[in-house]
Amino acid sequence: MKLAIQPLFSGSSGNSILVESESTTVLVDAGMSAAAITKALKLHGKTPADIDGILLTHEHTDHVSGVNQLCKRYGLALYANAKTYQGMEAKMHDVPIGQARVFTTGEDFYVGDIAVHAFPIPHDAAEPVGYALYAAGAKVCVATDMGHLPKRVLTELEGAGAIVLESNHDIGLLQAGKYPQFLKRRILSNKGHLSNDAAGQAAVALAKLGTRQIILGHLSAENNRESMARQAVCEQLSGQGAVLGRDVCVHVARRAEGSARIVLE
Repeated sequence: MKLAIQPLFSGSSGNSILVESESTTVLVDAGMSAAAITKALKLHGKTPADIDGILLTHEHTDHVSGVNQLCKRYGLALYANAKTYQGMEAKMHDVPIGQARVFTTGEDFYVGDIAVHAFPIPHDAAEPVGYALYAAGAKVCVATDMGHLPKRVLTELEGAGAIVLESNHDIGLLQAGKYPQFLKRRILSNKGHLSNDAAGQAAVALAKLGTRQIILGHLSAENNRESMARQAVCEQLSGQGAVLGRDVCVHVARRAEGSARIVLE
């Protein structure tokens, strides 16, 4: 195994993604309680003490709610850029400053044998990032919480064997739903969240760049369905000539346990 990636939790209620190399284990975000994340890790034969670091994408609650307790109980290193860490300070007041690993977005760093590259993404947070993670010549990426997919982000994702890609909402369900108008406008904005249709367009571009495993994540419980996200993305891929299951595989991350574990050999 060179790298493995698996969402432990995915959706508006909480997000955490497990990434493993032969000798290093990291979490991208910890947006559920410490107890829930501990339980999820146990299902995969791990404990929080096995985690070499938590990488934060941004400071919103559905990505950080378990960080405080995990860092405090297990002494985990926390990686975030300065603005994200500043946004976390109120929640992190009792975590020793020595556990903070503040990075500059765009600069590469290592967690164990995993090389990490954080790149800016368009979202309404202090300084949100996606991640590209490398080990033994393999690359996986996390790109969620984006209002759109700029060319510069697509360039960062190029060459990834597996990607967790946002597919947050069906536009029709969102527009007809009970969310207040200001929230609908936020979600649909260029700094909101990717729709299923936008995820399909992104998947087509990624498949052309060589990505073979796409995990659709951060689905809204209110404004999306697993079947709708999968269908929207797969139809666009098929329409561009991709053979599903051969050229590219599409998975949908579950809200809790049961998401696919993608292993790059």
